[in-house]
Amino acid sequence: MSRKLYYEDAYLKSFTAAVVEHGVEENGTPYVVLDQTAFYPVGGGQPCDLGTINGVAVVDVEEVDDRILHRLAAPLPDGNVISAELDWSRRRDLMQQHTGQHILSAAFEDLFAAETVGFHLGREVTTIDLTVAELTQEMVEQAEAVANRIIFENRPIEARFVTAEELAAMPLRKPPTVTENVRIVSVQDFDYSPCGGTHFAHTGEVGPIKVLSWSKYKGNTRLELVCGWRTLQAMTDKQLILKNLSRQLTSSEADLPSNVERLLQEKKELDKQLQESKDKLLTTEAQEALQHAIVQDTLKIVALTLDGRTIPELQKLGQHITAQEPNAIALLVTSGDKTQLVFARGAQVPVKMNELLKETLPLIEGKGGGNPDTAQGGGSANVATADVLQHALELLQAKLTLV
Repeated sequence: MSRKLYYEDAYLKSFTAAVVEHGVEENGTPYVVLDQTAFYPVGGGQPCDLGTINGVAVVDVEEVDDRILHRLAAPLPDGNVISAELDWSRRRDLMQQHTGQHILSAAFEDLFAAETVGFHLGREVTTIDLTVAELTQEMVEQAEAVANRIIFENRPIEARFVTAEELAAMPLRKPPTVTENVRIVSVQDFDYSPCGGTHFAHTGEVGPIKVLSWSKYKGNTRLELVCGWRTLQAMTDKQLILKNLSRQLTSSEADLPSNVERLLQEKKELDKQLQESKDKLLTTEAQEALQHAIVQDTLKIVALTLDGRTIPELQKLGQHITAQEPNAIALLVTSGDKTQLVFARGAQVPVKMNELLKETLPLIEGKGGGNPDTAQGGGSANVATADVLQHALELLQAKLTLV
């Protein structure tokens, strides 16, 4: 087994080592195993470290069968001794997020008996899953306050392997998942947790903690949070958003919520007026279409090709046509990336529209459905819409002769 330097010194940025194994995986990725390493392998919710070995990029680190594989962007030059550099900016960020998660999780458990049952350290945010069904803004602010107080007090953090006797005497926040080589990360007089990740020596190095959002997740609550430099970046991003909104709305930041609410209400009213106008236009369009309808016995057939219309728009037009004339049939076809059809009938029409659509769709290799009154579908645009419409019209007229 390789000597795990990241457990001995979490601040180690560079090291030398001997290559004890090298090879290429089945997917063609070269790798090396070293006699000692400061690269933390992926595990326990924490991503792996990255960096370089002899100038070659380390793209992944994973412990497999007690061997720590350093996967590389290219094979290493010949030689048994290597010099390695960690991407310290990445390591520091991961340590801030992971240590901060410990502190915030302990705060939630102390205040609300909410246990952490899930943890994921992502590129932008960290998530923790808490055993609490409902979480309020007040609860979040209380937990944040406790966590940040612990950080500002700059309490010592210790990470070490403990004996069974020591473990039995510790007030652990959660039981260890292993029975041997148990490593405990403790925040002085606040939290004791089994963990194999990398952590700082003092809480002050974590930087500020901020919960960004939370939502229900599988009976629990999932929190999104940031720590340290991520917190500062998140606050900068949000401040820029507020600044831009204030400028666009000529509003102070404090008045933004009320002004946005006013704009949303105005939009709601405008949407209502717009829909009323559209309905009036559809009524007029339906009236004009009926004036040019094909008359067959006592029925009126409106057969139209309409470019740039959506299925919902065709459905509404069909509804307007058949509402105005109970003896009307609407055959409406539109084209775009694919040909789309809507067939509708009035209350006095005997032909079922879903059956007519089913017989029309094979022409365009289409799919659709509906009921006897209204049916819709779509398919390939390889056939001209005029030809599709003519085909449907002929099928309809044949059916009418049989009624």
